[in-house]
Amino acid sequence: MPNSPATNADLLARSLSAVWHPCSQMKHYENFPLVPIARGAGIWLYDYDGKRYLDAVSSWWVNLFGHCNPRINAALRDQFETLEHVMLAGFTHEPVVRLSERLRTLAPVGLGHCFYGSDGAAAVEIALKMSAHYWRNVGKPDKTQFISLKNSYHGETLGALSVTDVALFRDAYGALIRQQATVPSPDWRNAVAGESAEAYALRCAAALEQHLQQHHAQLAAFIVEPLVQGAAGMAMYHPVYLQRARQLCDTYGVHLIADEIAVGMGRTGTMFACEQAPPPQPLPRGERGYGITPDFLLLSKGITGGYLPLSVVMTRDDIYQAFYADETARGFLHSHSYTGNPLACRAALATLDIFAQDDVLAANRHKAAYLNRIARSLREHRAVRNWRNTGMIWAFEVGSPHRDFAQRCFALALQNELLLRPIGNTIYFMPPYIIGEEEIDLLVNRTLQIVDQLG
Repeated sequence: MPNSPATNADLLARSLSAVWHPCSQMKHYENFPLVPIARGAGIWLYDYDGKRYLDAVSSWWVNLFGHCNPRINAALRDQFETLEHVMLAGFTHEPVVRLSERLRTLAPVGLGHCFYGSDGAAAVEIALKMSAHYWRNVGKPDKTQFISLKNSYHGETLGALSVTDVALFRDAYGALIRQQATVPSPDWRNAVAGESAEAYALRCAAALEQHLQQHHAQLAAFIVEPLVQGAAGMAMYHPVYLQRARQLCDTYGVHLIADEIAVGMGRTGTMFACEQAPPPQPLPRGERGYGITPDFLLLSKGITGGYLPLSVVMTRDDIYQAFYADETARGFLHSHSYTGNPLACRAALATLDIFAQDDVLAANRHKAAYLNRIARSLREHRAVRNWRNTGMIWAFEVGSPHRDFAQRCFALALQNELLLRPIGNTIYFMPPYIIGEEEIDLLVNRTLQIVDQLG
């Protein structure tokens, strides 16, 4: 059997007979076939028949600098010739040390220790376990519960599902997980008429405070997606909520876990979304600072530019020191076979090099301004609701009579050379950062045509 099928049909038949695809009802592929991809180049994906698709969702939010990026490719070729993998238990290597040092210089002040996993859900599991284990090590073993925002998404492994509030993912496994409490989401779409996003965020923070007052003795941590809740339909909120969350967690002795798996690595306009929160206390005159420092910062998805699975949990020294002891049982006994894989770390280092060399965050601000400027007709379309933007993320709802809106939109987008993946009636853009003005024009204009047909 050839390694590369010659046509879309070849690959479709073979995939449906052998591959169980994620986040899918396989029977639906009878009516909405899989999209066979032969190759990628820059912002474009190409099928086996030569048709192209603009990757407007960064292949599930991971691809930052385009497919087959020459600089990341070169770094990986070099690493292939040096070291492909060694276990990180009892061993170390240059790429993981360099990556940890660079992340320490970039992350909010005080996050100096990196623990590696394989993907976003693994990072959530690590942080939850590490938080509860910390409290046990410092003599507070009753602090084993967690809270998250309403409509939160933190992954689909059992621990991550316990802090995920999306029924589609959670309910089938309810008997297997320990359900945790939720507090109101500061999603500004839920504000009452005349209430600002900031005022609504503060109202939600008051609800968080009430919960912490009542339950802090049993709570290990509050886990939050900073600024944008992805699976909730790109729910966006005011950064003052993060400021208050940090203050309240300090007051009541509860860890703050910032799940930046989707929103880190520049996606919200700053390298980390937590940077956009006002500092909890005014800084001394002349001292520069930004944002808040969570107790745990979780990164994955874009950290390798979309090349290889990697996640990292960054934490503070006092948490690290609580595990530093003679007794093995006080250590954090969690592992993954591919923890800190050298190839993945080298891809992450190449990704960080591009950020630095190309001044990506500044370039993204210009691209975001351009898209917002040329999207006026789309934003003001009669069917469009709640247009919103944070950094390099855009979202809006479409008032449509079609109950199967998401599937229809996805299919129409493919016909128009776009890869869009709506969440319910929410269309969102999360393109690779290499998108140029010509591709932005195409993305906006063809999305407008799709909304015209379905709205």
